[in-house]
This record gives sequence, C-alpha cells and structure tokens, in this order.
Amino acid sequence: MDKRKTYYLTIDTETANNMDDPMMYDIGGAIHDKRGMVEETFSFVIYDIFCRDRRLFNTAYYADKRPIYEAGIADGSRKLVTIFTAKKYIAALSRKYDVKAIIAHNARFDNGSTNKTLRYITKSKMRFFLPYGIPVWDTLKMARDTICKQPTYKRWCADHGFLQKNGTPRATAEILYRYITCNAEFEESHTGLEDVLIEKEIFAKCMAQHKPMRKLLWDK
Repeated sequence: MDKRKTYYLTIDTETANNMDDPMMYDIGGAIHDKRGMVEETFSFVIYDIFCRDRRLFNTAYYADKRPIYEAGIADGSRKLVTIFTAKKYIAALSRKYDVKAIIAHNARFDNGSTNKTLRYITKSKMRFFLPYGIPVWDTLKMARDTICKQPTYKRWCADHGFLQKNGTPRATAEILYRYITCNAEFEESHTGLEDVLIEKEIFAKCMAQHKPMRKLLWDK
C-alpha cells in the first residue's frame, strides 16, 4: 500500500428475489487507485441467501451459475461468509486503506441490495450495510456526464446498435467496457468480483477525462 495514493473501493452485487427487494447472494470488491490499479480484492458468497435460504436463491436470474460459485468456494477463490462477516470485512478494509469513496455502477441498486438484505436477515435490527461516513459514488452518473457525451461514443453506439429508443447511447457497464476496450463482443460475467474488475476501469476512464461530473449516489 502506497500511503501517498488515494484509494477507492468498487463493489458489485448479484441478487435474487425481484428488482424492488433484491437479496444479495454475491458481493465482490476491489481496492484500487484512480487509475484502476488494484491493491486488493475479495469475492464473498453470502451464506444467509446462498445456503440457508435456498428457495430465495433459486429466484435469482442467474441461479444457473450456482455450480460456478460452488467450484469457487471449493478452490478458495470465493469465500462463503455470513452477511455480518462481509459487513465487518468491508468496514475494516475501508479503514485500512482510508477509502475515499465506495463505488458501484448504478449504485442505487447495489446500495439498496446490501441494505435490504441486511434488513431482511436481521428483521431490521441492522439497517445499513456499507460503512457510515464514506460517500457512495455512481459510475453510471459519472459515465453519463463524461464518456456518454463524447461524439465518438455516440457514433460507436449508433454503429453497433447500442442506442435507446430515444436515440441516446446506452450506458450499461458491459457496453461502456466494450467501448473502452474496443471489443464489441465482450460479455459481462454477472458475478460480483469479475464485474467489479470491469467497473473499476469505467471509473478510471471517467476520472481520466478531468471533466465536471456527478458522482454521489443521490446526485440528480
């Protein structure tokens, strides 16, 4: 760890249930600097949903990825932990690196899924998952204010059929990463840590623009 650097934590969650009340069964994270250079990563499978509430896990859109998680747990690349262990670990990691911001793409969803899962498991005795006092940044907002405004990105989306019905370019993490890497065939893994590793590249690309941009979770 270089104490001269500013560090960030990018997270991504995979969920079961529905979009109104998403229940987190996977959370991945990476500590990195503004250029996307990674210091440390984690990949947690949440026992409370993945094992203890198998019925709920089976509602996940990507429930068919269960063997991938089981293989990862078996070989040690993923850790099966309770939500309480995950919460404590992220708080300690954030203190260790004096994290400036916790980042996610479409951060309202990930912030909501972590809180809703914690409230579901604790029957609302505990309500907030991420460490108190650390701002949450949203790379979706950041990208919309930087990358998505570039004529080259607009043309690229038009050429590849990545426009919304109203003609504006789409800004999913998958499409943004395709643009950044010049690989229009790239497909997201839709597993926590693997998706984090593309989202921190989107963050780095936005930061490299040196343009005014919205960052905070609740920025409009």
